[in-house]
Amino acid sequence: MKTPAIQLPEGGCREVLLHACCAPCSSAIVEWMLQNGVRPTIYYYNPNIFPLKEYEIRKEESKRHAESLGLTWIDGDYDHNFWRCEVRGLEDEPERGHRCLQCFTLRLTATAQKASELGLRHFTTTLASSRWKSIEQITAAGLAAEKAVPGTVFWAQNWRKGGLSDRRNQLLREYGFYNQQYCGCEFSMRIAAKNEITILTN
Repeated sequence: MKTPAIQLPEGGCREVLLHACCAPCSSAIVEWMLQNGVRPTIYYYNPNIFPLKEYEIRKEESKRHAESLGLTWIDGDYDHNFWRCEVRGLEDEPERGHRCLQCFTLRLTATAQKASELGLRHFTTTLASSRWKSIEQITAAGLAAEKAVPGTVFWAQNWRKGGLSDRRNQLLREYGFYNQQYCGCEFSMRIAAKNEITILTN
């Protein structure tokens, strides 16, 4: 018997705190959850995003999406200076390097803490929907967060599967979401710009 591409956590799950990096990445995941009896609370915690204007655009799109579905949306603190301190010394790491793992761990630990505050056992993240990110790093970060906050359980799931990547692109067009061109931090922005220059000059 074929294993379903998307699986509920062991023992089931009726509510979950969903760490959302942006509206496009959230859309298909939220739709799947609602269709499968899981009600997500959206937690927007992304102090990595730079500059502030970019952060605000992504935040408002995430809020708009959640409110359109009648879902609870929570705004996490934006403290980019704190984030910079947490990744100090890792500025020159490549994408999918140690800086990304540190960033994921920071954000998912905050998510686990918020889940505990809200009385929610399970938490997961839309980061695992991006083909640009390492699923292994995200899972490691989620499990570290679970260990750091007793009573929480990380729902480790590859949200690219089950047709969700294609559905994400459909919903992006349907909602008219702003679709960012880089991960979020100034270091990923620099890499994206460098790659664009390379493409244009080749």
